[in-house]
Amino acid sequence: MIVPSIGALAMLAGLCFDQVYCAGGDSAIRNQQAAVKDPKQQAKYLAACPAYEHYARFPHHPYSEGPMELPFQRPSKHCRTFESEYVEKIIEDMKDKMVDKDMARLFENAFPNTLDTTVRWHVDGTEKKGDKLHYKYPVRDEGKWEGPQSFIVTGDINAEWLRDSTNQLAQYQKLSKKDKRIENLILGAINTQAEYVIESPYCNAFQPPPHSKLPPSDNGQGDTVHPAYEPSRVFECKYEIDSLAHFLSLTNQFNNHTGSTAFLTPRWYEALNTLLEVLDAQSRPTFNPKTAAFERNQYTFRRRTDAGTETLNLGGVGNPLNAGTGLVRSAFRPSDDATILGFFIPGNAFMAVELKRLSALLAKAGKATLAQDLKERSEIIEKGVWEHGVVTHKKYGEVFAFEVDGFGSSILMDDANLPSLLALPLLGFVSADDPTYVNTRKMILEKNGNPYFLSGKQFKGIGGPHIGLQNAWPMSLLVQAMTSDDDEEIEEILLAVKKVSPLGLIHESINVDRLREFTRSWFAWANSVFAQTVLDLAERKPHLLFGPGAEPYVVE
Repeated sequence: MIVPSIGALAMLAGLCFDQVYCAGGDSAIRNQQAAVKDPKQQAKYLAACPAYEHYARFPHHPYSEGPMELPFQRPSKHCRTFESEYVEKIIEDMKDKMVDKDMARLFENAFPNTLDTTVRWHVDGTEKKGDKLHYKYPVRDEGKWEGPQSFIVTGDINAEWLRDSTNQLAQYQKLSKKDKRIENLILGAINTQAEYVIESPYCNAFQPPPHSKLPPSDNGQGDTVHPAYEPSRVFECKYEIDSLAHFLSLTNQFNNHTGSTAFLTPRWYEALNTLLEVLDAQSRPTFNPKTAAFERNQYTFRRRTDAGTETLNLGGVGNPLNAGTGLVRSAFRPSDDATILGFFIPGNAFMAVELKRLSALLAKAGKATLAQDLKERSEIIEKGVWEHGVVTHKKYGEVFAFEVDGFGSSILMDDANLPSLLALPLLGFVSADDPTYVNTRKMILEKNGNPYFLSGKQFKGIGGPHIGLQNAWPMSLLVQAMTSDDDEEIEEILLAVKKVSPLGLIHESINVDRLREFTRSWFAWANSVFAQTVLDLAERKPHLLFGPGAEPYVVE
């Protein structure tokens, strides 16, 4: 952590953070904040700001007017990493409308959390060739790191996960058409992810871009990975099919809400081609279909660890996978835990959906041949999910398996991280009333059906091996709410999530027997999922938030 200068501390001391105690009222606060416009002055304030991972661990004034008296956990205006007047407008609207003032405070803290705290670096693309941010690259790298760029960290870890950053930005996508700054931020995120995919397509988490001048972090693992990667560019290199699908999802969401194709640059097409090469390589079986000879996978991962979920067995290859399934291997899950059987069904379902959506996008953009290729790939994967990813359970009937190997083996469970089996309707793979999904949902929300459905004295929900056998993730309950049409079920979920959030933020996981034992005080992805859930209910079931007879609140 950078130690602020005496001058910066003196300047920060002049600010009023707990507004309820500020002399002069709101007008004085606004005048004081408006005075800081000079970039050099702003930099001084930022240098003196407390690290949010520490700030989030303690409650701050003013407290909510509800019985839980939840703290206000947004950083000072001077310490926020990105701002949007439209986001602030939605916060004010929801605070006025929501009957439960503790729930309103949770939304007030969670909805802007990604903008407030995780936009570690952003440039809008207007830098000139002679500016310091411009680097010269060989012809084959023409356009590298050009245009808007955005580095979005996951929260308390100074690295960007493709999956996390896509989900962190999801609740702002609807604003991108009318808020040009949000549009530029998300376009920058697409461009940055494209560079990451081009350089290290098998990796899941990345260091700050070289232009940002931000120092890289060391994950302290010393992994042995093939293909090799550059540690100054990559934070962790676990190959997960959903990371690549999230890159496509970020693109598809942006186009859906803005109609813009500004991301269709040579670099983006190169990222897409690189992604497709990975899908081809990871669709190959462990043994040659004709000769039965072992064929080593292009991707291998080994880590010195006593946790089986943190590495791949059999020399970093993982368990054998059969030919002819149409499915794509994933070495790791969205939780960053190793797969047991490499055909991860939620990840394949997600990839099938995003390829199909991208096919339609590119067809409109005049790329008919490429669009047809993506459509065919999507259909092959989707067929594979239905043919190999659906199994018959003696109690629940036909259900989606979590993982399969194409030889007939399957893993029946679900994990809190997205994509999950519970989230299949949110991904767009099936409707919530699809019979196979209905059976699957019933199975994974019961202890007898899902070994990682965890229940204790004070909390219950889906967890996973990543944290352990006593911690359920609030994120799983929020997905449960968004896939439910049952008012009673949704209200019970909202109450449960609120109860385990006394610090005013959504945590990664909660000990089911001791609600004040949690992991990660600052986990931006979970805050984003909470915000998405509240906005979903505001549109779909406004009476649950605003009271009987309330009109839907639609963000557009």
